[in-house]
Amino acid sequence: MHILRTIAYALVITGAIVWGLVGFFNYNIVAAMFGDATILSRIVYSLVGVSGIILLATTEREECYCDCSETDHY
Repeated sequence: MHILRTIAYALVITGAIVWGLVGFFNYNIVAAMFGDATILSRIVYSLVGVSGIILLATTEREECYCDCSETDHY
């Protein structure tokens, strides 16, 4: 599972950089490398999307361990 999360993390970071390039400079490096809407570019986008879902599903949620009841007044 550790290797899968590491690969997913790398792909999500790569996807974030690609979207940053699109947003800031209107430059799609995936389309420049593989062509616009080709099967290779669709595979890259799909792998990044699946990686995001994997990280979302496997990331541990933070829990509040404090006792924050309203009856406590100092």
